Amino acid sequence: MHAKYSVNGVVKFDGKDLLSLKPHERARAGMFLAFQSPNEVPGVTLSNFLRRAYAARFGKEVPVLEFEKILGEKMKLLGMEKSFAERGVNEGFSGGEKKRSEILQLAVLEPRLALLDELDSGLDVDALSKISGMLSLIKKKDTAIVIVTHYARILKGLQCDRVHVMKDGKIVLSGDERLAHKLESDGYAWAYKNAVGE
Repeated sequence: MHAKYSVNGVVKFDGKDLLSLKPHERARAGMFLAFQSPNEVPGVTLSNFLRRAYAARFGKEVPVLEFEKILGEKMKLLGMEKSFAERGVNEGFSGGEKKRSEILQLAVLEPRLALLDELDSGLDVDALSKISGMLSLIKKKDTAIVIVTHYARILKGLQCDRVHVMKDGKIVLSGDERLAHKLESDGYAWAYKNAVGE
């Protein structure tokens, strides 16, 4: 855990206590986290980073040519140019490119559970549409996806199963996709006023 944060309670995934696992153990268990503002990693190509992450995720080294084939298939599925993977990880990337990099990582690593923290932050309408389209392709792969967002627009084109509203670290309102659209039109004040126990 980070020194600035205190976590109470239990977080279980597939019967395992996640709070007792180290980050690499969580990744191997099939968890993925996309940060709101991912860091640059100068000098490390996205391709090399993904090959090492793939080996760590699945517990086996993959020959370079075999991995390039896997990566190429995922990039083609997501409509990405191969040259994108030869750039430094997030180095000089625009906001939209950083988000596409995260989606490519998600596609290659095939997690069982993905937590996407404000993936729509700072994206224009076109970039948001591309990211939504990529997510809908990945969602078909039996991956549970949790999207943390303040706006329903990332959900366009996605079939979301549940929507939860949080306040002060607690879920205060739950519903289906209609709740997200109501939040978009009526704001959060309405949700907090109608929250459980408020």
